[in-house]
Amino acid sequence: MCEQTNAAGAEPEIRAPRDWVAILANYREPSTLRSSFELLVTAGPFILLWILAWLSLDVSYWLTAAIAMVNAAFLVRLFAIQHDCGHGSFFKNRTVSDWLGRVIGVLTLTPYDVWRRSHAMHHSSSGNLGRRGMGDIHTLTVAEYSALTPRSRFKYRVYRSPFVLFGLGPAYTFFLENRLPFGFMANAKFWLYAMTTNAAIFVGLALILVFGGWMPILLIFLPTTILAATVGVWLFYVQHQFETTHWDTEEDWQLHDAALFGSSHYVLPPVLQWSVANIGIHHVHHLNSRIPFYRLPEVLRDHKDLADRNCMTIRQSIASIRLHLWDEKSRRLLSFSQAKPLLHSAG
Repeated sequence: MCEQTNAAGAEPEIRAPRDWVAILANYREPSTLRSSFELLVTAGPFILLWILAWLSLDVSYWLTAAIAMVNAAFLVRLFAIQHDCGHGSFFKNRTVSDWLGRVIGVLTLTPYDVWRRSHAMHHSSSGNLGRRGMGDIHTLTVAEYSALTPRSRFKYRVYRSPFVLFGLGPAYTFFLENRLPFGFMANAKFWLYAMTTNAAIFVGLALILVFGGWMPILLIFLPTTILAATVGVWLFYVQHQFETTHWDTEEDWQLHDAALFGSSHYVLPPVLQWSVANIGIHHVHHLNSRIPFYRLPEVLRDHKDLADRNCMTIRQSIASIRLHLWDEKSRRLLSFSQAKPLLHSAG
């Protein structure tokens, strides 16, 4: 984990979570030129690699699949741009941001307007034990798990297994769940948003099928989308599922506390950090979601106390897979084995 010291070796100034609101407001202004550049260097290579993968079908199917998997990095980055559009942090003009988000949503298989609403709910309730269930990884407390029947415990264990979360989960979420406006099923406008995106996806796939047959779908579209979806789910998991994350009951929950203490700083190599558009600097993002992703490193350079907060390396993130239950007494996320003595005492 990162050490919280400044360049001189002294302890940095520790600010209360709410104090960051005014400070981070200085970084929230997007640059139209920079945003346009980021879009160009992301969408351009994505389109180019799609073309190269298509042309390589006449050379080698293995080469085609390899190019498609490389292109997953640019699809992840497109999703990150869509994400910033949803927060109104990519372009100053909200209408431009929204329409860009809708177009990208066809490529990411994510109805933009539905996702924007559910993601806003995630930001407004992250870490709140009384408002779980919208846009988060389902997490039970030790006491809740202890009260379950054996069958329900088994179902929760299956859900929290890596095979389901990172194997079946990404494909289910992006290919199936995103086709319907879950959470907003009674609202006609969200049905319209979802069905419009679905129609655009269907038209795109139909055109690919007409001009290229099944191979571009099987060897380009599916590998790119599934790998990008898996990376996306993994990122969302490690950004909130770590040992010292932050959960509180409804009456004790505070937005800024949950943002700073309940979101990780995922430290990645520069190439990976670029490909995920700095989304690993997630604690800063939750403190102020209006900061464009390309300005998040600027925040860390200016404020070392944030740079050293909630650091998580790739190795540490892999270890977090074993954590499943929130213990309200120790305020730690525990593995099933760690929680076993607590379950016995509760029983």
